[in-house]
Amino acid sequence: MSIISNKKAYHDYFIEEKFEAGVVLEGWEVKAIRAGKGQLKDSYVKIKNNEIWLIGFNVNPMISTSTHIRADASRLKKLLLHRREIDRLIGKVEQRGYSLIALDLHYKKGKVKAEIALAKGKKLHDKRATEKEREGQREAAQAIKAHKRL
Repeated sequence: MSIISNKKAYHDYFIEEKFEAGVVLEGWEVKAIRAGKGQLKDSYVKIKNNEIWLIGFNVNPMISTSTHIRADASRLKKLLLHRREIDRLIGKVEQRGYSLIALDLHYKKGKVKAEIALAKGKKLHDKRATEKEREGQREAAQAIKAHKRL
């Protein structure tokens, strides 16, 4: 079940490979995410000191959350992966010009997980071709639907 998704990622990138990672969150962040107060739109994944961090993921604090904690909406969130997955991602990002992006946040066994992807950026002509292909599929589906009505 997806909580927050990054629809813009599929428009701007070719998704090569997906990974599921745990997210280190504070209590008020979990409450706010459950209430739908997170935004994943301009977020990306960065590698620092052989660790993977989610940057640009904003969680707007709820008013009813604890008053003794000062909430930082744009705090860096650490992603939890196995060491061999991290090493593999580091190798691909450094050598082949891939980017790491966040696709969505979802629940798995009551925990908040992030789906990240190894992706290559699309050029403008690639975006146009994808849009044209999607439009063609939409028109074909409408034609089939109209034909079934007759």
